[in-house]
Amino acid sequence: MSRSKPNILVTGTPGVGKTTFCEALAAATSLDHLEVSKIVREKRLYREWDDELDCSIFDEEMVQDALEPLLEPGGCVVDFHSSSFLDESLLDLVVVLRVDTSTLYDRLEKRHYPESKVKQNVEAEIFQSCLDEVREVFEETDIQIWEMPHDTEEQMEAALERVQEFTRTFA
Repeated sequence: MSRSKPNILVTGTPGVGKTTFCEALAAATSLDHLEVSKIVREKRLYREWDDELDCSIFDEEMVQDALEPLLEPGGCVVDFHSSSFLDESLLDLVVVLRVDTSTLYDRLEKRHYPESKVKQNVEAEIFQSCLDEVREVFEETDIQIWEMPHDTEEQMEAALERVQEFTRTFA
């Protein structure tokens, strides 16, 4: 499939700054920001609700079907914590944002997440669950995987510049 603009997945544990990063990237480039959590909510692409964690359990097939026509032409930055169900032929770069667990804890507390959800997400970051998932899903492909720290404004700017350079040289 030939695209004139790349599709970039930005992933990481909830609270690492994916949406902030994607909004800044979309503003600096001509990429469209696809906030998958918002799409799942708005289009009801889930089959059940987890009361303990206060979140939907999204339906991978429904989400994939909704995203495919948006991704086919290229030019999207996809913002989501999961990558295992995405069609590798629709992606050109995967960015995994990482943060220090104390920073993550503070961010999640400010969101008023239940303690069980804060603990689960901090543990996911400690055990690098998102990074491991990305490596497992995409390591046998030609898709580049970039692990990027995202604790400070300076780190965010450096990551943004690197991804912008990727978009400028994409062919």
